[in-house]
Amino acid sequence: MPRTILVTGGAGFIGSHLTDRLLKEGHKVVVIDNLATGKKENLNSKAKFYKIDICSPKINQIFKKEKPQIVFHYAAQIDVRKSAEDPIGDAKINILGSLNILENCQKYKVKKLIFASTGGAIYGEANIIPTPEDYPEYPLSPYGIEKLTIDKYLNYYYQVFSLPYVSLRLANIYGPRQNSKGEAGVVAIFCDKMLSGEQPIIYGDGNQTRDFVFVDDVVEANLLAMQKDKMGIYNIGTAKETDINTIFRKLKKLTKSNCKKIHSPAKTGEQKRSCLDYTKSKKELSWQPRHSLERGLRKTVEWFKVHRY
Repeated sequence: MPRTILVTGGAGFIGSHLTDRLLKEGHKVVVIDNLATGKKENLNSKAKFYKIDICSPKINQIFKKEKPQIVFHYAAQIDVRKSAEDPIGDAKINILGSLNILENCQKYKVKKLIFASTGGAIYGEANIIPTPEDYPEYPLSPYGIEKLTIDKYLNYYYQVFSLPYVSLRLANIYGPRQNSKGEAGVVAIFCDKMLSGEQPIIYGDGNQTRDFVFVDDVVEANLLAMQKDKMGIYNIGTAKETDINTIFRKLKKLTKSNCKKIHSPAKTGEQKRSCLDYTKSKKELSWQPRHSLERGLRKTVEWFKVHRY
């Protein structure tokens, strides 16, 4: 059934793919994005767009006018290193901005909120790999703390105001449209540099692992979270660890790059391992990743060959 859906951060990497899919499914989509990191070229022309910050009190007017039934909250400051450099500024966006969205969801009786949380950054250095949702949460960055805080607020808004929610704890997402100039996506950064004839840098020994999940699979998880009569926290990953050296090697082959393998000192506080158990998502949301790493990387490289930021 067609719905009016609001996507915060809908000009960003994941948000724009989600917007495209929702429109394809026949929904009316309203996008809000301040374009701080989102890009106008990512925006689907069929979506109604408001250039606005999630912290703005004028968000209230958009909810009042558009009356969204479902909200996907993807707007955030996602750079873990930036969050460590400026925890107060980061919290203003990721906590106070999110509370502004939650308050309006509650006020205007939104039927369901789907939140983009984080997997690895919330669990910290877990000693159970792949890590399940009930693992103790000890985030090692302000970014992880902020996402965990909103997870707790979501439970509060459900218990007190009956606002249904799903929090998707996402692994390391990659794919077309990811920002290659930031710090958030090693696949995008490597792709861009290799195709441009520049030298990518591997921080640390490259043996640190991540759980790489393709963006189309993440979009599918969001749709299932909206459609299923389920609520709570769900990991979205592949349950497979891949080290950064392997990513470098695979991308070098796919891009036919002549770059060398160069290492720099590890970034302070960077996690050694991160990998998510998606058993609960498979059981309750009927979700599982469809793209192998090889297939996803190939599709990503093909996109970057044409579109380079």
